[in-house]
Amino acid sequence: MSEHSSKMRQEILEIPDAVERLLSQGATNIQDAAALFKNTDPRFLITVARGSSDHACLYLKYAAELLLNLPVASVGPSVSSIYDVDLRAEGALCLSVSQSGQSPDIVGMTRSLKSSGGVTVAITNSTESRLAEVTDAVLPLHAGPELSVAATKTFVTSLVAGLWMLAETKADGELSAAIRSLPEYLAQAARCDWSAAAEAITGRSLFTLGRGPSFAMSNEAALKIKETCQIHAESYSTAEVLHGPVSIVEEGFPTIVFAAGDAAELSTAEAADALAEKGSTVFATTNRVTRAQALPVTRTDHWLSDPIATITSFYSMVEAVARARGIDPDTPRHLRKVTETV
Repeated sequence: MSEHSSKMRQEILEIPDAVERLLSQGATNIQDAAALFKNTDPRFLITVARGSSDHACLYLKYAAELLLNLPVASVGPSVSSIYDVDLRAEGALCLSVSQSGQSPDIVGMTRSLKSSGGVTVAITNSTESRLAEVTDAVLPLHAGPELSVAATKTFVTSLVAGLWMLAETKADGELSAAIRSLPEYLAQAARCDWSAAAEAITGRSLFTLGRGPSFAMSNEAALKIKETCQIHAESYSTAEVLHGPVSIVEEGFPTIVFAAGDAAELSTAEAADALAEKGSTVFATTNRVTRAQALPVTRTDHWLSDPIATITSFYSMVEAVARARGIDPDTPRHLRKVTETV
């Protein structure tokens, strides 16, 4: 098949251009949101999202905690939409992430947090959505239409938009410069050869692992494997997998380990090697492994943006796995592009 045989593949290859559009067209929104962030001087952050957007929020949780020393909590939208409880949000900056901005429970929780004293920011690909209408600031993704059910370029642009806001809030010039250089790195990342890992994904269950910001990529990877390949995958922190889940590992059990060039890289590599010693077929995005197999990766100009390149490489691989299994990754069974939950 050609590399353009699925919309998902086309959209993966569009990721660098989508990020470039965000960088060239989104600066004013980012600066306005960063100014709001600084003026609010929040004591903590709250995130509201589901699915891939919630994985983006997990990445931004680590980024905010590591950059700004602010605790971040994810809240369940059902607290408001089902249980009709308004959380006390005084002193909070509330970040809601939704590609469509239409799901009633995300919109309802965001509205509730704002009415309870929170300052609200939306990251969305639709500036005319219900979510955008109820927030104090909006960060448009500028990703363009995303036709494949599996979100790829909107996930990556959500990461970039949120990280860019945090970098501007902190006035971190080094990180801001690394964000501006991302398109060229993402173009390289989309073409990394992960065929060795793809061949190991044969239909049996597998682990995806990570730690810190890379744990968010592990969560996203497990979802995409289930969504596009109809294979069960479970995501764990490398700090947790050896405590109990390792019991299901048998000879040849596939594992993909996500690591960045950060303070967790060595311990993550050690966990990958420990699983390999137990018989798992382990692939890791670091060359610090000794028993696991290192995957080719694109390192960026900052350790916090490394995971963004890594998930781009993973997307290319998982799309190929789906097609090899005879599955159309654009239309996963039982799923629609926009899922509206209450």
